[in-house]
Amino acid sequence: MVEKVLIVKYGEIATRGNNRHIFTGKLVKAIRKNIDSEGDFYVVKEQGRLIIESRNGEMDFDRIIPKVTPIFGIIAVCPGVKVKDQSIENIREVALNHMREHCSDKNYTFKVETKRSDKRYPMSSREVSADVGGYVFNSMDNLTVDVHNPEIVLNVELRNDAYIYSKLIKTFGGLPVGSSGKAVALLSGGIDSPVATWLIAKRGVEMEAVYFHSPPYTSEWAKQKVCDLAERLACFTGSIKLHVVPFTDVQLYLLDNVPHDKLTIFLKRAMVRVAENIAERENAQGLVTGDSVGQVASQTMQGLHAISSVCKMPILRPLSGMDKQEIVDIAKKIGTFDISIRPYEDCCTIFVAKHPETKPKTSIIEKIESKLTDLDGLLEKAVENIEVFEY
Repeated sequence: MVEKVLIVKYGEIATRGNNRHIFTGKLVKAIRKNIDSEGDFYVVKEQGRLIIESRNGEMDFDRIIPKVTPIFGIIAVCPGVKVKDQSIENIREVALNHMREHCSDKNYTFKVETKRSDKRYPMSSREVSADVGGYVFNSMDNLTVDVHNPEIVLNVELRNDAYIYSKLIKTFGGLPVGSSGKAVALLSGGIDSPVATWLIAKRGVEMEAVYFHSPPYTSEWAKQKVCDLAERLACFTGSIKLHVVPFTDVQLYLLDNVPHDKLTIFLKRAMVRVAENIAERENAQGLVTGDSVGQVASQTMQGLHAISSVCKMPILRPLSGMDKQEIVDIAKKIGTFDISIRPYEDCCTIFVAKHPETKPKTSIIEKIESKLTDLDGLLEKAVENIEVFEY
């Protein structure tokens, strides 16, 4: 009996020691969450692999693969077949049928690679590869053997069952979301912060996000853009909670009460304070921003220090060493770029200082802030009126 299955490969998880089961458990949970709506499936742990099988025996790869490939912790997925009869005679026939189905349209070079987890198997991996490769080669006129740089690699894996596949779809790697704690990302409608959120989530961190909304200076379209970004990120994280903070009163107060060249620093300090408050309530251990050193005036080392000093939690800045093109390339790859370039500005863009100070002194910033007697109350009011969306 031949059954279509999706073979899931993971990389970094395999290097874990006694806690590997925790990571694989989270990975299985993430896979099940993504595919449950597509049918009746189960996920089998199989010696360094996860195997997705359909309970009714029908596997639609076109529907299932897009649900699995965004999941962090997976390095590749391989559509293939499973057979219980591991006799070399059966392996030959199943391999030949697989190649005829997938590789009959033109001439190809190929080779066979065998992994033999069950060392009791009567043939070595090399012997299986030679036997199956010879049989397929002699049965198909359009194939030529190339053991160094083949166009097609026919994989035979001998485990509790035998698995045969020839297509490997590379994915994003990383660690399963939730295996490395939780953080809150300051998410704007720009290109950078969604990429920063994605990169930290890729390291296994469960993400929540906060967006600062300033009507009427920012439109509902700007807010919707950020909601759409959060929804896109949820394709990778499984789910994400977005906290929308009403920030107009805070911004107008700062606009009237701080030196204009320092306005951006005070705005970002206020945002960090709110984000830290949310993080504490949500049992998160850090914040994430899209800062890239030197990209804009507030992202000088002096500016970053002045912003960070208001926060006790660690602030993770995964883009700090990247240039803009590197960030754009990732945004395009993960599907956030086209959303981010919609022409709706957020509050950081509208309230930016015309001639911002590039080397603020933290001590001066803190001294001025200590005299802003109404700021604490305005921030508390903003937190009380947060709107929450879940994706």
